[in-house]
Amino acid sequence: MNLQRYAIIPELQPFIKLICTMDCDDDADTRHIRVLPDTCVELFVNYTSTPVAIIGDELHRRSIVTFRMSKPMDVQMRKGSGCLAICFFPGMAYRFMSLPMHLLTDTTTAAEEIWKGLAVELEDKLAHAADNRARVMIVQQYLSGLLAKSRQDPQVACCLQRVQLSDGRLTVGKLTGITGMSQRQLSRKFQQAVGLSPNAYLRVNRFIRSLQHLKRYPLHSLTEIAYESGYYDQAHFIRDYKDYAGYTPGELAQARHILY
Repeated sequence: MNLQRYAIIPELQPFIKLICTMDCDDDADTRHIRVLPDTCVELFVNYTSTPVAIIGDELHRRSIVTFRMSKPMDVQMRKGSGCLAICFFPGMAYRFMSLPMHLLTDTTTAAEEIWKGLAVELEDKLAHAADNRARVMIVQQYLSGLLAKSRQDPQVACCLQRVQLSDGRLTVGKLTGITGMSQRQLSRKFQQAVGLSPNAYLRVNRFIRSLQHLKRYPLHSLTEIAYESGYYDQAHFIRDYKDYAGYTPGELAQARHILY
């Protein structure tokens, strides 16, 4: 597979982590890989007549949006497929969506169900674009238009920033203290904008933090990884790996078909 990254225009940089094109020019479908949850939303705009991918047991023919919040995803790209992929920062995709995030959590949804006729229009423009660089510009202009019509929730944005800067030990109680809201109010805002409750978001974020440590420090013991990631004991560390990856930490560290 040929994967090419592209620069993100300034107005979208606070919201989008990655833009790339993915062209599967191989003679066969790619092998199945397991992609772990990262609380991110990803948009895949298909610009070929070939189905995009098999996710789980379902074949997706057109453009899709994956809400990979708290469950792993088994993916196989189809030979001859080509798509433009957009990965949003955690909690930032809601600025571009017409539905509450909690209705879409842990789903793979056709883009046309979210943007109706606009998704088909976008596919058509990308299919007829001169090259991938032109496709990237078209999609960024489209997203900029959606962003201009939306409003940000400053309290949720503040919480997400605090979580990213934390050591993995931030609690829901501290978030309510920061915002001045009750846990119920904060949970309702998180479900609307992020797709998870504050507690669930903190838990997945701690797991993601441990994956980063696991990749960065391969010689560290699993006990060290757990502690550095904010886990208070091995039991919760192992439980999260089984829930979010389907493997123990040791098994995941040795696996070659898992992407994180």
